[in-house]
Amino acid sequence: MKVTFVNPPQTSSKYKFMGVVAPPLGMAYMAAVLEENGVDVNIIDASAMEMSWDTLKKELKLSNPDIIAITALTPTISQALKSAKLGRRTCPQAMVVMGGYHPSFNFQEILQKDYVDVVIRGEGEYTMLELVKTLESGGDLSRVKGIAWGDTVTPSRPLISDLDELPLPARHLLPLENYTFLNLKSSMTTMITSRGCPMQCSFCASAALHGSKLRLRSPESIVDEMEYLVNELGIETIAFMDDTFTLIPHRVKEICQLIKERNLDVFWGCTARVDTLNEEIIRTMRQAGCITIFMGVESADQQLLDGMNKKTTINRIRKAFEISRKEKMRTIASVVLGMPGDTYSSIKNTINFVQELKPSYAIFSLATPYPGTRFYHQAFEENLIKVKDWSKFTLLSPIMETVECSLDDLKKMQKKAFFSFYLRPSYIIHQVRMDGPVLLKTIAAVIRQVI
Repeated sequence: MKVTFVNPPQTSSKYKFMGVVAPPLGMAYMAAVLEENGVDVNIIDASAMEMSWDTLKKELKLSNPDIIAITALTPTISQALKSAKLGRRTCPQAMVVMGGYHPSFNFQEILQKDYVDVVIRGEGEYTMLELVKTLESGGDLSRVKGIAWGDTVTPSRPLISDLDELPLPARHLLPLENYTFLNLKSSMTTMITSRGCPMQCSFCASAALHGSKLRLRSPESIVDEMEYLVNELGIETIAFMDDTFTLIPHRVKEICQLIKERNLDVFWGCTARVDTLNEEIIRTMRQAGCITIFMGVESADQQLLDGMNKKTTINRIRKAFEISRKEKMRTIASVVLGMPGDTYSSIKNTINFVQELKPSYAIFSLATPYPGTRFYHQAFEENLIKVKDWSKFTLLSPIMETVECSLDDLKKMQKKAFFSFYLRPSYIIHQVRMDGPVLLKTIAAVIRQVI
């Protein structure tokens, strides 16, 4: 059988926020598993290639697959469904399959469309392989774990316990030249070194999909992949997309030591919890090529942090950014405005607090309850969700009101947060010295996207 994966076209710049265009790593992993088992596969990353719907139609017709597999996040579900409908019309003989975060938790909604045949729930690598092999042999779909079709929902597939057994993502099927990070003019890609997160922040969709048990790749397999990316694909920048790359400090040190032993000339960035960082670990990471750390700040209100189950403190957040500045590490502060309990005063304090932290960049998201998370169940049960249009679930559009703040109030405060952070003369002068033209592009992108 022939399988074509589709990352749908995106007509809004909101999906390329702050100069980031990332490869669809989940699709690349599934494609690699299929290729390893003799299946004919291709990937159409219509989003990264800024592909029109007419062009996607031509590409599908040219590919003429037996299965069209489409990925979807919550804010991109309308584009995914449009792609599915287009696929049905263009290749009527093909089975249309959909997977990803949103379909995994909202499969009943997706299957109401007569142009979607099957939904893959949860991790898709081996589910997709078993689905293909079952269709090839004319077998019984009800035996395939982790799928839903019609009124049938099969038992969930166990999570992949040994991540080292997965082949490297099929990046040769992706338009590598189209991916960027913070507008950096370098070839970049993403990597995953773990799945699952034991921290269980209430709003985290990734933990909802991949579970609370932390599953780790070995340091050797991670650096083997980095070496391949640098030496074979000419990659210059890698973004580690783990929920928390620094969760186990001694493992981070081992990875950094292997990077230095192999003399890998590569820049990289990662996610971190503030309570996992100290001078030694940041210095070790910087010496191994780390240039950016993404940290969840969320709020300056300790009660709100506790309500999100962040398990950290304001003082620990402040200390992590102080250490990072001392070690000359670029930082990105991630903030959420409008969580239940947020007030005018607490939001203003959070905006001021972020400026005091002096991160290199800041992202001020609006509270968005994604399906599958504890936050979504809370918001749904308490009737807090005021916007039902999934395309608005971008973190840049207000979805919920708080006791004090209306949807319009929250949007205005988000704009104020971005503008007051990025348009400070002292910030611009300092960051231009550090990042030069990259900063100017980022500021322009931010202003365009939050207006």
